[in-house]
Amino acid sequence: MAKEAAETEERCTTLAGTFEGKKTAILDEAREVKKKASEMMDTYLDPDSDALDGFEFLTMAEAAEVGHWSVLKTLNDQAKHPELDGLIEWALPIQERHFQTVLAGSQKLAAEEDPNETA
Repeated sequence: MAKEAAETEERCTTLAGTFEGKKTAILDEAREVKKKASEMMDTYLDPDSDALDGFEFLTMAEAAEVGHWSVLKTLNDQAKHPELDGLIEWALPIQERHFQTVLAGSQKLAAEEDPNETA
């Protein structure tokens, strides 16, 4: 997943460079989103967090990625940017697979929990 995330970032950065006069704004926004995601993770995962908490956070993050790419696809249906369309068609299935992977991990860990435990 980390390798695919790095490749996605690289492809996005390359594509951003093709938008005349918008590359800096696009990359600034991407950095801001990444910073916010890191802050959210730090808030959500405290020192008492366990593996299930971590997987639940990953599940939410991957669901957000699927949502983002789906919204971008809808926007590009109007913009009709062919290179962006190609990137979306490549990235969306990867994000959907990542979501299913971490969801399965969350569900596996949840199945191992004792729902009646009080501590």
